[in-house]
Amino acid sequence: MAFIHNVLEQPSYGWKDENGNLSKPTQGQILREFFSRLNIFKTKKNWLSFMSWMMVLTLSVFLMLFIFKYFSIKGLIIAFLYSMVVMGTHGTIWYHRYCTHGAYKFKNNFWRFFTQNLTLKIIPEEIYAISHHVHHALSDQPGDPYNAQGGFLYCFLADANHQPINRNMNEKEYQRCVTLMKHTGVSVNTYAQYQKWGSVANPFHAVVGVIANWAFWFTIFYLIGGVALGCAIFGAAGFWAVGVRTFNYEGHGKGEDKRRDGVDHNRKDMSVNQLWPGFVAGEWHNNHHLFPKSARSGFKPHQVDTAFYYIKFMSMIGAVSQYKDSKAQFIKEYITPFVKVKTEPVYCPKTGKQILVTD
Repeated sequence: MAFIHNVLEQPSYGWKDENGNLSKPTQGQILREFFSRLNIFKTKKNWLSFMSWMMVLTLSVFLMLFIFKYFSIKGLIIAFLYSMVVMGTHGTIWYHRYCTHGAYKFKNNFWRFFTQNLTLKIIPEEIYAISHHVHHALSDQPGDPYNAQGGFLYCFLADANHQPINRNMNEKEYQRCVTLMKHTGVSVNTYAQYQKWGSVANPFHAVVGVIANWAFWFTIFYLIGGVALGCAIFGAAGFWAVGVRTFNYEGHGKGEDKRRDGVDHNRKDMSVNQLWPGFVAGEWHNNHHLFPKSARSGFKPHQVDTAFYYIKFMSMIGAVSQYKDSKAQFIKEYITPFVKVKTEPVYCPKTGKQILVTD
């Protein structure tokens, strides 16, 4: 079996049914799988999924404190902008375009560390990056860890149910996982440690990294605006952490073909361009599936790309040594031919007269 088909831990209900089609579990099956994958008493190899959701639950406490004790309109505006724009853009910059696709390179490790910790650390890089390689290889097919055809809950709980790496890889397969992660700076386990913990990421370094990141940012927010600001922003980060788990369900048409002519040019999968994720996070998803290694996915004039603006700025100050921009290729392959067809004269084969093309 190819590495890409075997790199993720298969859920108890499998990727495929007996006919080779997507296995569509019931909501009960999905929930049972979810709680089983969080059970660290069952096996310590569940530690990464457990930590990921414990972070969400911890941040929800800050959200409740903000709503019921420190609420203000100013705080709400700050929370909204931080969760939607700051966290959203950073997710695209760091997890998506760098950790997964390597669309750009940093000049040195300082700038990588700086970018990694620009916001609160919530999503473990391993859970996102390795599974996202599988998503691109098997988009909307059985084995896609967040296949929208499996339903909302199938996607929403995918980080625990479908995205963790296979716990039973041989050493060669494990080293391929390490290779996928080495540029991110994540402290990795040896193969012997992987056999014990079931992950690429070293648990001690991962936990210490989150604690240090959260302590740093809460101190900064406290010094700026006290506990109220800290609760507003930490709560907003938790809100984003939940909301981002819905993205691939929406971004692949909720399991239906919602692609539009002239808007969604990639026809190899069901990804669609959406205005809101595009404007607030630079995530033009159909464009991204066309050119996944591009540091820019906002190719058209109206397609704001805040993530690319950051990468471009970092390049201008020398922090990013190189990046790939596929805008010119996109225009050449998907815009210029369309414009040419619309503007070139068309003649009637019988009369030889020019036909006015208005559509």
